[in-house]
Amino acid sequence: MGLVRRKMPEHLELQHLVDMSAGSGDESIPNLLENKRPLIKRCPFFGLILATLSSLFFSLCSVIVKTLVNVDPLQLAMCRFIGILLPTIPIVIYTNQPLFPKGKRLMLALRSLMGTIGLLSSFYAFRHMPLADASVIVFSVPVFVSIFACVLLKEPCGIWNIISIVLTLLGVILITNPPFIFGGDEEVHQNAHYNTVRGAIAAFGSTIFGANAYVLLRILKGLHFSVIMTNFGMYAILQTLLYSMIAGILCMPNCGTERFLVVCLALFSYLGQILLTMALQMEQAGPVAIARSADIVFAFLWQIMFFNEMPSKASVMGAVLVLSSVILVGLRKWAVALPVDSELRRKLGVLAK
Repeated sequence: MGLVRRKMPEHLELQHLVDMSAGSGDESIPNLLENKRPLIKRCPFFGLILATLSSLFFSLCSVIVKTLVNVDPLQLAMCRFIGILLPTIPIVIYTNQPLFPKGKRLMLALRSLMGTIGLLSSFYAFRHMPLADASVIVFSVPVFVSIFACVLLKEPCGIWNIISIVLTLLGVILITNPPFIFGGDEEVHQNAHYNTVRGAIAAFGSTIFGANAYVLLRILKGLHFSVIMTNFGMYAILQTLLYSMIAGILCMPNCGTERFLVVCLALFSYLGQILLTMALQMEQAGPVAIARSADIVFAFLWQIMFFNEMPSKASVMGAVLVLSSVILVGLRKWAVALPVDSELRRKLGVLAK
């Protein structure tokens, strides 16, 4: 007998999609857990463990992007898109899904365009900013989705959404530390060969395009995940190929370490997305969003371990604000999704309103 699932309220379905890739923005949700529910009973926190592991793989992707300084981010993005496309082609064929469904073709192309630019922007941000700073800004995309959902989908924007947006913007300001607000110079970042202004623009652009990609996912919610992923992979590869040809940087990475890391980038991207998908099927979106906050912790850890860069006090304060904002968003969507008579919902109190 199949499981009877409580239908998620209409206004929460977008938020369910948001947590899939804070910083990823690549896919929809396949059903990977058919007949595997006993596993959840044996380990009730297994979904949160998978979400944390997903954060680990996504953060390692950021480390690889920052490490491969001799490979242009366009080339790295293309390798990641190939890693998305190849595993989904057999799924489309097996499920006999229409690859270009009528009435959805323009939206699929537009969603792919937004997702590609968002990912490319995040890669350039990792190059021009400290890893932790760029990761924090890119990870704030779930908060910005609320803005576009209110404007484009006419979804409610309550006081808690406004508070989370304000906290995020304050955190981003502290992280970027713009001279026209705080004065002074950027000696620390210049000594590390960073361009903080360019990196901040790229990171902020990543959140904007990523948020729009999630809104478009909401519109495409009726399509099979493999159709969305395949279209995204195809359009993204063509897009990055065109950009690479125009910029004259189309080439293969060098043999040895570079090619190995490029393969790891594609593999870690796919593993991170699959683990996050499984986590969302085991657990509610709110707790998964909170567990995904580990991405920020990993970013600070990798920055110190691999790049020997100590974060500034302003960066730490900004990260705390953004992290608080993301946790607030996660707690609220967890509270709202709970049954009205739930004891946990009562304890969460005003967040559920």
